[in-house]
Amino acid sequence: MKAFAELYAELDATTSSNAKLAAMQAYFAKAAPEDAAWAVYFLSGGRPRQLIPVRVLRELAVAYSGLSAWLFEESYQAVGDMAETISLVLPESPHTSTDGLATWIEDKLLPLRGEPPEVLAERLPGLWAQLDRASLMLCIKLITGSFRVGVSKLLVTRALAAMAQLDSKRVAQRLVGYTDLSHRPSAASYLKLIAPESSDEHAQRGGQPYPFFLAHALAQPVEQFDALLGPPGQWQVEWKWDGIRAQVVKREGRLWIWSRGEELVTERFPELESLIHCLPDGTVIDGEIVAWKPRHAETEDAFDPPRPNEPSVQPFALLQQRIGRKTLSKKILGDVPVVLLAYDLLEWKGDDWRTQPQARRRTQLEQLIAHCHHPVLLASPLLAGEDWQDLARQREASRQLGVEGMMLKDRNAQYGVGRTKDVGVWWKWKVDPFSVDAVLIYAQRGHGRRASLYSDYTFAVWDGPPDARERALVPFAKAYSGLTDEEMRKVDNIVRKTTVEKFGPVISVKPSLVFELGFEGIALSKRHKSGIAVRFPRMLRWRQDKTVEEADNLATLQDLLA
Repeated sequence: MKAFAELYAELDATTSSNAKLAAMQAYFAKAAPEDAAWAVYFLSGGRPRQLIPVRVLRELAVAYSGLSAWLFEESYQAVGDMAETISLVLPESPHTSTDGLATWIEDKLLPLRGEPPEVLAERLPGLWAQLDRASLMLCIKLITGSFRVGVSKLLVTRALAAMAQLDSKRVAQRLVGYTDLSHRPSAASYLKLIAPESSDEHAQRGGQPYPFFLAHALAQPVEQFDALLGPPGQWQVEWKWDGIRAQVVKREGRLWIWSRGEELVTERFPELESLIHCLPDGTVIDGEIVAWKPRHAETEDAFDPPRPNEPSVQPFALLQQRIGRKTLSKKILGDVPVVLLAYDLLEWKGDDWRTQPQARRRTQLEQLIAHCHHPVLLASPLLAGEDWQDLARQREASRQLGVEGMMLKDRNAQYGVGRTKDVGVWWKWKVDPFSVDAVLIYAQRGHGRRASLYSDYTFAVWDGPPDARERALVPFAKAYSGLTDEEMRKVDNIVRKTTVEKFGPVISVKPSLVFELGFEGIALSKRHKSGIAVRFPRMLRWRQDKTVEEADNLATLQDLLA
C-alpha cells in the first residue's frame, strides 16, 4: 500500500507526462504482480462499487477524531476533498503495515462492503492506525470509489509497453475490458498484459472486444474542407448518432456486448442477444445502440431500415430512462425498444479486419446485415452530396432528425486504436451547441486544485418575458467548465462578495453575473423545477456585456425544445 501511495503522490505532484511515465515504469518494475494488477486497474479508471457509504464514513471519522460535527464539516469545506479531510483530522500514525496493495484491497477493504456501522466502528480504527497520512488518504479514496489521478489510460498503456518492451497497441488491445466490474485483477491477468507476443494470442481472446477507434473534432469552416479533406467522394459520410457506442462480439457460440467505456452490457440489451443466432462465429461489429421508433404496430415488420434523411432514432433522454433501471420490465422494453446501427466490421470469420480499408469493411458489413436480415441489426445509412456545401446544408437538419451532426471517415482508413491519425482518420463534424444566456444563482467549491475556489455553478433563466409585471429566476443547469483560471478567480471573488445565504457546501449569491451556456441536448424533465433538462452544459463565455435583466427566459428553452 505504501508504494502505491508514494506513486499516487508523485503522479499528483506533476503535470509532466514524461515524469508520470517514468514514475509508473519505476513502480511496475518493482511491484509484485498481484499489486501491479490492482495498480493498473485503478490508474486505468477502474472503480469498484463503493465499500462504505460516505455518510457512515463521515460519522466514524468524527467519532474517531474527537471533533464536533460542525467543525469537521467546516474542515471539509476548507479542504474540499473528503478523503484528504479525514486523513488530516485523524490522529497521525506511523506506517506499520508491510502488506501490499492487493492484500489491502482483497483481504482488508473489500470484506468491509455491506458490514453494519457497529462492525465498521470496530475494524476501521485498527486499519487506519497501520497507515501514515498519505497512505490513509489513498485508502479512503479507494473505500469511497473517489480515486482519481491525472493519468489517462493511454499513459498507463505507454508505461506498461515501455517497461515490457512491447508495442503499445498490443498492450492497449490486452487492456480492453480490464476495468469492467466483472473482472477481478490478479497476478495472472497482469502477467498477461506484459507477456511476450504469441502467435495464438488472437485465438484465445474469448469475448474480449477491440480498442475503440475515436474521431477527431472538425471545427474548420466548410469553405476550407476542399483544401483540408479533398473531395467528398474520398470520404464515407454518416450521421453522428446520439446513443451508446458498442461492440457486439460473437465467438465460440457466445455473444458479448461491450460499451465504449469497456463495460460489459450484454444483459442490459436482451433484444440484441438474439443476434447470436444469425452472426457467424468470429464476428465483431462496431455501432451505436439507439432507442428506435417502430414503423407501425400493425405492419409485419415493425422496424424500418433507416433512410438517410429520415432516421427513426428517439432522443437519448428516452434511452437514459432505460439505462438507469436496475431491472428491465416488459413495459420498459416495449416503451423503449433498441436497435444496433452498425457502421464497421472489425472481425470477420475469426480474422482481424482492422487493417482492411474502411470501404471494404463497409461492403462486407452490408453483406453480413443483408444475410442476417435481423430487425435489431441495421446499417447506419451513408450520406451523399455533390460537394461539401451540399453536405453542410444536409447537416443543418441534424437537430430535427435527432442526430449530432455527421461523421466523416476516410474510405482508405484502417481501424485504429484510440484517437489517432497514423492509419487514417475519422472526423466528427458536429452541429453547433444550443446556447442561452443564464444567470449564476448558486455556487459551490470545486475539487482538487480548485478546492479553494467557488467553481461549480448553478444557472437560472427567467420564468417570464422582460415585460412581465413579476418574474423570478428558475434554476435549470449546473456547469463547472469553460472558464480560464483567471476568469475563475475573478468570478470566485465576486461570488464571495455577493453571498446571500449558505446551505451546507452551497451558497446563494445576489444575481449579478450572466454567462452564455452551451449544451448538446435538451429534453422535458419532471425532476427539474424548470421542467427542462439539458445535456453536457458548459460555460461558453462570461457575458459581461449583459445585465441580469437581459438574460433569457423559459420560452427560449421551450423554443429550443421544439
